[in-house]
Amino acid sequence: MTDATTEDTRLVYKLLTGPDDTAFCEKVSEHLASGYILHAGPAVTFDGERVIAAQAVILPDGAR
Repeated sequence: MTDATTEDTRLVYKLLTGPDDTAFCEKVSEHLASGYILHAGPAVTFDGERVIAAQAVILPDGAR
């Protein structure tokens, strides 16, 4: 899992992707807890076996 609070990962924009499972939800929650905000709604697709989710997050002005 990515550490959303590490200095070198504090990008202004990130697109988080992965299977729509608890680990993905934890990844999004970790980024929200570290100051990121959601950018629009999630996108989902089906790869033939599982649902894959994508969620964009951004840092608000001054949060970097």
